[in-house]
Amino acid sequence: MSISAQSPRRRRVPAMAPEDRRAALIAATIPLLHEHGLDVSTRQIAQAAGVAEGTIFGVFPDKLSLLSAAIVQAFDPAPTLDAVAAIDPGGDLRVRLSAAATLIMNRFARNARLMAAAGHGHHAKDPAGIARMNRAREQLLAALTELIEPDAALLRRTPAEVARLVLLFCGANTFGPFADHRFDGDELVSLLLDGLLVPPDHSHGGV
Repeated sequence: MSISAQSPRRRRVPAMAPEDRRAALIAATIPLLHEHGLDVSTRQIAQAAGVAEGTIFGVFPDKLSLLSAAIVQAFDPAPTLDAVAAIDPGGDLRVRLSAAATLIMNRFARNARLMAAAGHGHHAKDPAGIARMNRAREQLLAALTELIEPDAALLRRTPAEVARLVLLFCGANTFGPFADHRFDGDELVSLLLDGLLVPPDHSHGGV
């Protein structure tokens, strides 16, 4: 029996450029952070990325640096901001706000566990993370404000104040203690714009 038959050759994996290896490690880390939080191990990350554990430390100086990079990418608001910017500004205000609220709640729900872990543990060691999260929040606020601006004359509050209320509703709807029953975008915007009172029935003598 030939030597090659006894011990199959290991397939040679092409060497990756450092930036590609860095991107691959970050991509492998993000789902693990959603699943395990900050307790994810470098061994788990290496297995998910298909590399030796020591490869991580050839790209990142330590585990915290990798987690920081992964959290930054996971919290990158650019995809949500682009989606909000793509909403037709000529559409009805209710439709625009519903679409935006749905996008934002999806973002919040997708990152819920990671946000909790980052807020309680990671950012205590990486204060710059707090600044990044605040900056992302302000970017969302600015995008929503711009979306609302065309109908400012219809509102009792300024577009910026309405935008803050939308973010507040979206956050409470996702993270609040009663978030076991969540409103969808249409319901949330209806509560914000219409309140809770049933409209008077003008057909039965109403004013």
